[in-house]
Amino acid sequence: MTAKPAAAAARATVYGYPRQGPNRELKKAIEGYWKGRVDAAALRETAAELRRGTWQQLAEAGVHDVPTGDFSYYDHVLDTSVMVGAVPRRHRAAVDADALDGYFAMARGTQDVAPLEMTKWFDTNYHYLVPELGPDTVFTADSAKQVAECAEALALGHTPRPVLVGPVTYLLLAKPAPGVAADFEPLTLLDRLLPVYAEVLADLRAAGAAWVQLDEPALVQDRTPAELNAAARAYRALGGLADRPQLLVASYFGRLGEALTVLAKAPVDGLALDFTESGAGNLDDLAAAGGLPGKRLVAGVVNGRNIWINDYEKSLATLGTLLGLADRVDVSASCSLLHVPLDADAERDIDPQIARWLAFARQKTEEIVVLARGLTGGTDTIAAELAANRADLASRAGAALTRDPAVRARTAAVTDADGRRSQPYTERSAAQRAHLGLPLLPTTTIGSFPQTTELRTARADLRAGRIDEAGYEERIKDEIREVLSFQEKAGLDVLVHGEPERNDMVQYFAEQLTGYLATQHGWVQSYGTRYVRPPVLAGDISRPEPMTVRWTTYAQSLTARPVKGMLTGPVTMLAWSFVRDDQPLGDTARQVALALRDEVNDLEASGTSVIQVDEPALRETLPLRAAEHAAYLEWATESFRLATGGVRPDTQIHTHMCYAEFGDIVQAIDDLDADVISLEAARSHMQVARELAAHGYPREAGPGVYDIHSPRIPSTEEAAALLRKGLEAIPASRLWVNPDCGLKTRGWPETRASLENLVAAAREIRAELPTEAA
Repeated sequence: MTAKPAAAAARATVYGYPRQGPNRELKKAIEGYWKGRVDAAALRETAAELRRGTWQQLAEAGVHDVPTGDFSYYDHVLDTSVMVGAVPRRHRAAVDADALDGYFAMARGTQDVAPLEMTKWFDTNYHYLVPELGPDTVFTADSAKQVAECAEALALGHTPRPVLVGPVTYLLLAKPAPGVAADFEPLTLLDRLLPVYAEVLADLRAAGAAWVQLDEPALVQDRTPAELNAAARAYRALGGLADRPQLLVASYFGRLGEALTVLAKAPVDGLALDFTESGAGNLDDLAAAGGLPGKRLVAGVVNGRNIWINDYEKSLATLGTLLGLADRVDVSASCSLLHVPLDADAERDIDPQIARWLAFARQKTEEIVVLARGLTGGTDTIAAELAANRADLASRAGAALTRDPAVRARTAAVTDADGRRSQPYTERSAAQRAHLGLPLLPTTTIGSFPQTTELRTARADLRAGRIDEAGYEERIKDEIREVLSFQEKAGLDVLVHGEPERNDMVQYFAEQLTGYLATQHGWVQSYGTRYVRPPVLAGDISRPEPMTVRWTTYAQSLTARPVKGMLTGPVTMLAWSFVRDDQPLGDTARQVALALRDEVNDLEASGTSVIQVDEPALRETLPLRAAEHAAYLEWATESFRLATGGVRPDTQIHTHMCYAEFGDIVQAIDDLDADVISLEAARSHMQVARELAAHGYPREAGPGVYDIHSPRIPSTEEAAALLRKGLEAIPASRLWVNPDCGLKTRGWPETRASLENLVAAAREIRAELPTEAA
């Protein structure tokens, strides 16, 4: 049956697009600028070329209005802080001296000035720079970036739609600036901020923008009546401006709930809603609210966060239902395409049939255009695309790759006892202290050491056949020996082998597990110039053979000090992959956990006494609505315990988490039953240590004293000051000393100096402690 054509021709659009370029040109230009090899003019020209290429590609695909302003040198929330003049006092001199260098100083810090805090963008692996605000914050409009990029697009013949972080989300993401009372609420600054947004909107209208997109993803979270009232007030004010473009308020990552009614009543011209992550929620709520009469609805029916092809028939059914609920219905992805790789056609090493199941940013754009055409002209106009789509969906559903009976049988046989250690923590702790013989305030690192150019060249040479496997392994052994030697000389207590053989903490394991697919060009921005290639979790998971035992035992053979085995936990293996969407996440997590359990047990059998199973994504993957937390945390913590529950009491299990807000998952951290946890704490000034103390966390913890996402070298005094703050919350008998995260992205000179200072700080604090502290 032919679908009913839309009353008005549906338009295709996207909320935002990947920034890096086909070959990560932006990363290379920015890092070249930092190293002095690229000047500011060349960097800006590279950026302009990438923007032009993106807009041209979108226009040629059939996208009507292209997003502008979503491009960023580092982070779009940091760009918003610049736009509203919220530059921290400590960075103002640098910004005044040179705007570009000052911008990067806020993002990365300098040797003398700490950067802004960084944390995860909602439940994604993208990191944003947290705004610092206080009662004395004075906002001033700086629309130069937004106006310039809008003008660029117009000059090239495109229809631009500037994209701004909305004022409510911006304030809800902010934190009290250093020195400001912890209970200060940035949302109280809303009335001070709105005139600045009004000025920016007027500037964009004058520059030729017909529409401006205001992103308000914070409204899909649980919001208090006061916060919902603030949103209503904000959009009454902005919608009531006489001199403004048309306003499209966009939300994504879930169901708006009560906020949908607030925005539907606001005097704005359109809403952009997510119809993938929200299930039927936004659709039902929109119908219950009476729709959007007289307004534009941008329907996010193509998943902007995963890489599986769209189900055209399902999406068209949703779009058809929406036709009666708005004045016009346009088609988009559910969120910015920033969260997926650029082009699946670049993947030459994936089986062609499997490749047809994948849609990256370019393919998602094509899907959006097809759906808009089908919604406008009826299904007869896209009959060929529908037939191909049905065939590809059927191919995936029936593929042998997706189901392994042995894996499913093993998962079904799991019992509660499999996820419990044989002794409680107090007994394990005594056994571990006797076995390991560590000093008070033991020092360690999180796992990885700098991935040098030489290491990356060796991997490339191996792939290209320029060196053989034996030559490559000798290079890895040389690196491990160097890493171990440095750690011993620096005085670290628990060592790591440095992970020179690993390309990425998820990809490395995915390449050795069944059910995963690896990409060659599937880069996604994590933060700044840091890009990762999330593997594709396509089928049932098992471990054919040991993955880390060989290199860990080799490293242990070089030293009498304990060497940690290093693994990535099941939740993080899911969170930093593109997961399958054909079974519950908890089922997939149990499969990964059992594969890791085999590895943990083999490490222990080989003589490894300390094993770290990293779960940095535990908080990141927490659902945005509190009502869904318990179910998620149940399977998430169960999967960690399943991976680690089979070891002896004297084997010490560590875990690690970083760059997230931990306060609301401290009970889940406790439920992991790890012996030691290391957490990011340097940028947040030991906030997590205070949160652990408030909870009564009974185990050992290492809140980080070295911010590894900045090139700064923390002094001994700085690290010691942070340790003293940590000791205010965690007793010395349970406090570890470590960096915030792995050192993969740092250079050797700064790594050596920083770790030497870290060890010196630990020794200084040990000397200050009373003897009974031990």
